[in-house]
This record gives sequence, C-alpha cells and structure tokens, in this order.
Amino acid sequence: MHNLADIREPLILGEKSYGDITHDVVSPIENKAPKGWYILLTISAIIAIWGVGNILYLIGTGIGVWGLNKTIGWAWDITNFVWWVGIGHAGTLISAVLLLFRQRWRMAINRSAEAMTIFAVVMAATFPGIHMGRIWLAYFVFPIPNEFGSLWVNFNSPLLWDVFAISTYFSVSLIFWYIGLIPDFATIRDKVKSPVMKKAYGILSFGWSGRAKNWNRFEEVSLVLAGLATPLVFSVHSIVSFDFATSIIPGWHTTIFPPYFVSGAVFSGFAMVQTLLLIMRKTMNLESYITVKHVEYMNIVIIVTGSIVGVAYITELFISWYSGVEYESYAFLNRATGKYWWAYTIMMTANVVTPQLFWFKKIRRSFLWTFILAIVVNIGMWFERFVIIVTSVHRDYLPSSWSMFYPTWVDIGVFIGTIGIFMFLFLLFARYFPVLALNELKSILKVSGEKYVKNK
Repeated sequence: MHNLADIREPLILGEKSYGDITHDVVSPIENKAPKGWYILLTISAIIAIWGVGNILYLIGTGIGVWGLNKTIGWAWDITNFVWWVGIGHAGTLISAVLLLFRQRWRMAINRSAEAMTIFAVVMAATFPGIHMGRIWLAYFVFPIPNEFGSLWVNFNSPLLWDVFAISTYFSVSLIFWYIGLIPDFATIRDKVKSPVMKKAYGILSFGWSGRAKNWNRFEEVSLVLAGLATPLVFSVHSIVSFDFATSIIPGWHTTIFPPYFVSGAVFSGFAMVQTLLLIMRKTMNLESYITVKHVEYMNIVIIVTGSIVGVAYITELFISWYSGVEYESYAFLNRATGKYWWAYTIMMTANVVTPQLFWFKKIRRSFLWTFILAIVVNIGMWFERFVIIVTSVHRDYLPSSWSMFYPTWVDIGVFIGTIGIFMFLFLLFARYFPVLALNELKSILKVSGEKYVKNK
C-alpha cells in the first residue's frame, strides 16, 4: 500500500503544526531580522541611492545626458520601461489564475509575487516620467480640462492608453494584494507584544476578527478581484505593445506583438519570481515552505512561455520574408547580422535555448540551476526589448541618418539604480509584512503537509 507522499510530494515540509507556521512567518517581523536580510538591504540601499542620484542629475541637467541622438529617440529608457512592466505582470497573474484554478502550490508564492508586481510597476512608471525631461509637467498625460491651457492629450496615442492601462492594473493589483494581507495582519496583531506594533497592525487589519462571515467575504472579494485582474494582465501588455505595433516603422509595425509581448511578460515575470523566491527562501529561512515542488512547477511554466516566445521570434522572421516588403525584410536581417548581432544572439540564446534546459529533471529541480537560469532569462528579456527598439530605428530610410546608440553612465546608472530601489522596497516588505500567506498555508496543511501526507 503506497502512502500519499509517494504519489504527490508534500508542499509543506517538516513536522509543522499550525503554531509553527505562525511562528516561522511572524518571527522575522516580531524579532530581529536574519543577518542575510541586513546584508542584502545595505547593498540594495547603496545601489538605490546611486540610482536616485543619477535620476536627480538627469532631471537637473536634461535628457541630453542620455546616449540618444537624432535617429534613436527611444533606447534604454523605454527598454527599461517595457522590461519592468513585463516583470510586473507575472505576480498578479500567478496569484489570480492559480486562485481561480484552486491550485494549492499558490499559497507559498503568491504573496511575494504580488509584492513584486507592485514594486515593478512603480519602477516602470518612473521611466516615462523621467523621459519627459520636465517631470513637473507630467500631469499633461492625463485628460485634463482646458483651464490648464488649450492642450488636450491625444486619445489616438497608445502612450495615453498606457497611462490608463497601467494605472488600472496597478490599482487592481494593489487592492488584490492588500486584501490578501488583511487576515495575516490580524494574526500578527494578535501575536506581537509591542504596543506600537499591535496598534499599527490593528489599523492595517481593519478590525478583522476571523469569524465565518469575515472569511466568506474575503473569499468572495478575492475571487472577484482575481477574475478582474486576469484579463487586465493581458490587456496591459497588449497596450504596451501598441506603442510599437501602431507605428509604421519596419520592425515595429507587427500584428503579432500583443500576444508575443504578453507571453514574454509572463516569461520574464516568472523568472523574476523564481529569483526573488530563492533569495527569500535562504534569507528568511523558509526552506520548509518554498520547496523543490514549487520551483519545479514554476520552471514548467517557464518552459511553456519560453517556447511560445521562441515560436513568436520565428514567426516574425518568416512574416518579414513572406511579406515581400524589402524594408521589413531588411529590419529583421539587420537585427540578426548587422552591428547589433551580438544583442540578437544574447536574446535568442537566453530566451529560446535556456528555458529548454528545464526539460532535464535534474536541472528543473535544482535550486542553483534555477537561480542561474532565471537570471539569464531576465537578461535575455531585457535584450529582447533592446533589440526591438534600437535595431528597428538605428537604420533609417536615409543612409545619411544611420547611427549607433551607445549608453552613457547616466543610462546605466538609472537602470541599475531602479533594480536597487526595487530590491530595497521588496526587502522592506519582507521584513514588515508576512512574506508567506500564512493563513492560506494553514488551510492546506492537513492536505499537503508532510506530517499528514505520510500518515495517509
């Protein structure tokens, strides 16, 4: 007679009880944080300060300090914007879709994934702001009345659609994330001894009492928000792709962009979730809750989305040839064989070849390999955006306008700085908010806990 553990691996390892789950998740909040957290926070803070300094220098001096020229008016700034928006996609999608499909493995990863969405979208939003040069006039992107002067925003511009799509997505994601936190805030409120913390978490938990009525409403609202968030995920990155697809520039004017951008966003987002989860797993001592099984499931999604992205690349090449439009054919030929061939090679290798390594069970279930390959995928997805944007415009219709883009230290500093700010915010979240959905983890303990599964 096989016990259940032979058929389905437990999702919560060790002889954990309900009290143990509460202790393990609340302990870093209530007591001193682990040493690793302080080291990571210090490194992130230094990089974040460097990034903020670069942004202030940029705003004070003007965007001439970027490596842009008369031919290439969009480069690292918009590459970084699309990259961050892509990363911000997977969090809410993972949480919402897995909730709708009642997947138990969601419980250990949804909180980190949702937090990642919030911070990544904030990072993405900084780039259009600083790209304006005069950030104090940023209100012109909103449909403001004519009292502000006779300048109306262009409703035909996908840049305006971006404002609506991303602000809507951010609002829904924020509410979805916060509502999920309410029962956990109440648990922390009841557990901590400091009167200040008790009061703070009491306010954050909105007087949650844990009665059946509370849980019933919590479930209903979560399902409604998950149902709202799922189509929003698809709409947002489709609209981001319209920034390019609605133009007439060869290499951008492509109808495949919306589905291709969405799959790429989910692909890069899952890779970033993997990176963050593996860091959190070690730093916050959560080895019992973020297991090999979670990593394996995520890697399977990376294989699928990476394969979709690979098919999209090949489709683009085929259609550029099949269209018979010489400018379109040249744009794609130039990507692969022109001056930026190295960027195209990195993109193809990292995004198409790398995910296929997860077909090997040993690699798919290895924490070290997963961490390395997840970072490689994120590098590849950054290069994908760079290749689409820069290689399509650096060769104009007029050879006299041809130019190359070389990033300046400000380009590089702003980008690396946003990674530092993102990590700094995420680490603060991990210190003061429950990094795992502890009440939801308790709901699967008797079904997926190692102690219970082995005895069945």
